Amino acid sequence: MFLLLTHSSTLLFTLILLTPLPCIVSRPLTFPQVTKITITNHNIQHLAQAGKGSTVTGISEVKNYLSHFGYINISLHDNTFSDDFDTEFESAVNLYQQKLGLQVTGKLDSDTLSHIITPRCGVEDTTNVHPFHSTKHFLYFPGKPRWWRPMPMSLTYAFSPEDMIHSLSLDDIRTAFKRAFSRWASVIPVNFVETEDYGFADIKIGFFSGDHGDGEPFDGVLGVLAHSFSPENGRLHLDAAETWAVNFRSEKSEVAVDLESVATHEIGHLLGLSHSSVKEAVMYPSLKARDQRADLKIDDIKGVQALYGSNPNFRFGSLLESDISANEGRDLRVKSLRLAGFILFSFVHSL
Repeated sequence: MFLLLTHSSTLLFTLILLTPLPCIVSRPLTFPQVTKITITNHNIQHLAQAGKGSTVTGISEVKNYLSHFGYINISLHDNTFSDDFDTEFESAVNLYQQKLGLQVTGKLDSDTLSHIITPRCGVEDTTNVHPFHSTKHFLYFPGKPRWWRPMPMSLTYAFSPEDMIHSLSLDDIRTAFKRAFSRWASVIPVNFVETEDYGFADIKIGFFSGDHGDGEPFDGVLGVLAHSFSPENGRLHLDAAETWAVNFRSEKSEVAVDLESVATHEIGHLLGLSHSSVKEAVMYPSLKARDQRADLKIDDIKGVQALYGSNPNFRFGSLLESDISANEGRDLRVKSLRLAGFILFSFVHSL
């Protein structure tokens, strides 16, 4: 994700780290809630070269960002952060890298910075990650909450009559969510039924801007895309400022976000799943603009089935075949690229 950190889309973020030189004096700074950061080419080198014991302008914003998503306890800092690369910050970076399935370096390397500026879900990451040797990556909310109804279960959902967007038709929005709910229903004994009774629906869906009364204000274009709450709260909120899309062939915006992918992710939270460290999983916390990731992976399915059991009609076989084919395709492309690179390298050195 975001291998080129100077991509034009990063200019849309509003918190810009501009100072090109490291600070000399550590200064505690008070910041509002930080959920998105722009890393510019102007200071990326200083951040990437920062290590434990150094002081670099911009680290305070990264600390604030990490605190928002559960990696630093902001209450221990009186709501202020310094630009010091201290032991606590190194531990937070290590944990963030481990949680997002990155190489654990304890430094703000390019891969880590690129993930920090990638749009993501606003739900805090569960930081009690599994050991490196574990093959289990899905996580739950504290207390492992779930919906309690007789099985097979039926949950209703409805769209807010007031808090909607007009850039997409209601039919397009309904279709995207119907597909998203169907993905989860296909693997667990839970049926999702749309209702027009928003007040009494189990799951309430709406598009909101800025501070909308739940303590988790949205931050405008990109940054936090959406958030939802653990069972049995049932609220699913999407940022109305985003360019939501159901078809990238007709929606050409560089900052367009796939509605079905985000809806599928947030429904996972409504069912009780926290974020996964598997990059291909629906429950991975970040999603780049114009990317799609709505197909449930084995990690997503095992996680939700551990809460609700399996849909009796579901079989892992076809999914395993699909994953194997996808992996073989990626391996083939990588091998082809390596071969092409070797041929080009050999040709250049033969001149």
